[in-house]
Amino acid sequence: MRRTFQDLASLAARLGVGGIFFANGWHKLEFGLTATSEQFAKMDAPGPGIWAAATMLIELIGGALLVAGLAVPACGLILFVEALAVFVLVSGDTGLPLTGGDINLIVALGAASVLLAVVGAGRLSIDHLVVIRRREAEAADEMAADAEADDVISSWRETSRETAPPKDAGPVDAGAETPAKGPVTFPQGKTESGDTAEVTAPRKTRPRRPARPVGDAQDTTPGSPVDAPSASSAPSSSSASAGKRDRLVAGGRKATTDTDPG
Repeated sequence: MRRTFQDLASLAARLGVGGIFFANGWHKLEFGLTATSEQFAKMDAPGPGIWAAATMLIELIGGALLVAGLAVPACGLILFVEALAVFVLVSGDTGLPLTGGDINLIVALGAASVLLAVVGAGRLSIDHLVVIRRREAEAADEMAADAEADDVISSWRETSRETAPPKDAGPVDAGAETPAKGPVTFPQGKTESGDTAEVTAPRKTRPRRPARPVGDAQDTTPGSPVDAPSASSAPSSSSASAGKRDRLVAGGRKATTDTDPG
């Protein structure tokens, strides 16, 4: 609400001060440059023709810009300087070329001009619209720059991912399928057709043991644990044969004794 009152007050000041300056300039234009120059010459102003043309243009253009609210700071300063120069030139004279009236009006117009130059035109002015458009353009430029920077960063990340070396594979899960065993192939080069030729590495085979002939009691393969007979088995077989012979001999002797009559 307070900002709204400030904008309304700036609008009223612009309309009042700008309207007065524009009306005085229009009066000089209707009165004519020659008559205005003669009036400045009566006040001993140096170059009365230049004074007449300068004050007329400043009041017409400056007053119109103040009413419209365009370039208010610059127009306020220019009008303040013009009012101060006229005040110093014709101080104490009742017939003033600026207003044609009282000197107090010059002071009031000068003070209002410098105040508008400092405060500004407010939001109800062309200056405010220009500022809004400029800010929107700056915001759009910043957004475009941010989007371009994001595109550059994303493209750089994609390039770094493509050129990065592959990472080492982690531990194999227990449930993962193991690749089928087979011949290992190595790239050898490119053929005339452009395909890559591959060389198959031979698989390692274990030597097979020879088949055992039917009927053999022992394995003839050198190094087999059954090749050499054990030392304990040989004496046991010989002792068994000796016992058998002793029994046969004892039986024969007994039979001879039974048949002998004496």
